[in-house]
Amino acid sequence: MPFANFKVPAGTLTEKQKEQIITRTTELYVDIYGERARATTLVLVEEVTDGGWGIGGNVLTLAALQQAPEN
Repeated sequence: MPFANFKVPAGTLTEKQKEQIITRTTELYVDIYGERARATTLVLVEEVTDGGWGIGGNVLTLAALQQAPEN
């Protein structure tokens, strides 16, 4: 069973955007494995609460993610 798990900051995607992630990911698996994969492809879009994750030992928040990168 193909499986994809997307973790995104809570409140950053609309229902339509989540639907697009699910349908496009399913289509990708179908392109790779054939039509037989459609019925068993599982796509999970998880919304992570603000401050509920981090990288390199630093807690990420939505405010930090929205800041422009420094050059």
